[in-house]
Amino acid sequence: MAATGSEKQGTKAFYVTTPIYYVNDAPHLGHAYTTVAGDVLTRWHRQRGEKVWYLTGTDEHGQKIMRTAEANDVTPQAWCDKLVEEAWKPLWEHLNIANDDFIRTTQKRHTDRVQEFVQDLYDKDEIYKGGYEGPYCVGCEEFKLPGDLIEAEDGTKLCAVHKRPVEILKEENYFFKLSAYGPKLLEFYEANPGFIQPESARNEVVNFVKQGLEDLSISRSTFDWGIPVPWDEKHVIYVWIDALLNYATAVGYNENPAKFEETFPADVHLIGKDILRFHAVIWPAMLMAQGLPVPGRVAANGWLMVGGEKMSKSNLTGIKPQDLTSHFGVDAYRWYFLRAIAFGQDGSFSWEDFTARYTSELANDYGNLASRVAAMVGKYFGGELPASVADGDAEKAVQDGLAAAVATADLKIGEELDFQAGILAIFDFVKQVNGYITEQEPWKVAKDESEEGRARLATILYTAAESLRAVAVLLNPIMPETSQALWDSLGAEASLGALAAQPVQSSATWGRLPAGATVTKGAVLFPRLEEPKKD
Repeated sequence: MAATGSEKQGTKAFYVTTPIYYVNDAPHLGHAYTTVAGDVLTRWHRQRGEKVWYLTGTDEHGQKIMRTAEANDVTPQAWCDKLVEEAWKPLWEHLNIANDDFIRTTQKRHTDRVQEFVQDLYDKDEIYKGGYEGPYCVGCEEFKLPGDLIEAEDGTKLCAVHKRPVEILKEENYFFKLSAYGPKLLEFYEANPGFIQPESARNEVVNFVKQGLEDLSISRSTFDWGIPVPWDEKHVIYVWIDALLNYATAVGYNENPAKFEETFPADVHLIGKDILRFHAVIWPAMLMAQGLPVPGRVAANGWLMVGGEKMSKSNLTGIKPQDLTSHFGVDAYRWYFLRAIAFGQDGSFSWEDFTARYTSELANDYGNLASRVAAMVGKYFGGELPASVADGDAEKAVQDGLAAAVATADLKIGEELDFQAGILAIFDFVKQVNGYITEQEPWKVAKDESEEGRARLATILYTAAESLRAVAVLLNPIMPETSQALWDSLGAEASLGALAAQPVQSSATWGRLPAGATVTKGAVLFPRLEEPKKD
């Protein structure tokens, strides 16, 4: 008999990656946006009971890092070590990011494997020696095509992303035969229409490839901060070839075959739209050349905008996540950007919008519901959750609403990466429960001390508490700390297991919260916001 999926040791993990972030400076909201999205996605799948692998890390080679280190009078390695240990890793811990691995491109486990990968392509005659002259953006670490540039008022050519002058570089390089892979890539895009998301990003890539690809310079010879080309150490490997390979080296490429087989390729690469071509054109072409499987999906999120500009350090619009978490809390921070911005589209951040949504949806709708229910169970039943013994049409409507919310959220978050729609489905259910309590008026029903009145009151409060139990499970991947606090206040029995072990789909199964549970009114989930201090 064939082994089932759970019995097969080699069952592939659901593998999600963020970009590896360039450590020329500390992280800002844009970096955290993508990383939180990946964390929510992998927590969701992990809570389905699936095997999951979530990778993030830092990109530490290249000319931009070298120049930044020189400007700070330290070595490039010392600069990277300082930023990673004092800024990047602490922020991911602060934001409750549950990554399984953190790769640095200066680690030997990465550098050795990159050399082996490139050497193999060279041996296969996929790489040749040539020369290149053209505009180069150090900020992007990329040679630019004419269509990628904009013109300043004085005629200076600028990078369209960084709004800074490009440098004209001329140097001897090694080239990867990227142009040969145009037809293969177009055939792959046609056969896998969901490979690039959103559709606007897919159309951009397809049109770009249809115009014809040029061979790709894969080495630099005018500086030495990078991985040496193994057959010619006067060159270092182009930082983007180095960086893209982290998705393979981190999971055992050429080192741990079992790990590699059960993890690679990534099911989802989460990226910013400014690095779309690297991931949707160059990366699959590299894998095709090596005979390796290509990723399942490349999902490009939009830019976070402040004052009409992309949020970045170079544009001086970077905002530290801690500026917001210190005011709104970490869970509200994790929730806000996925709730307020449709993933894949640009979105503007404002303090005012965050404040309004926090107050309306988190504090008033969700937090107040949790407080009211706990308070009423305490007041009318001494904190012991009563059994539901008088279900009717109103309760059936709540149960149906929950089932619909679970189905929608599981589809939108778990499959379509439409975090906004999934979160809205959950909060629409929260609104439905609030409406149910308003209509049923348990405070009035409590005045009826007859057996029928007590039964009705018990049913109303059980329905509300059981709804909150399901909401805690659904929101756990998004807001794990407050979900755990709510779970604890509901007094769920140990037999139900830890909150993180509650399958998302099971949250629709009505009646999992046992009657007799001790319900306590804990701390307010989302406290009233204080007025921000003025400078």
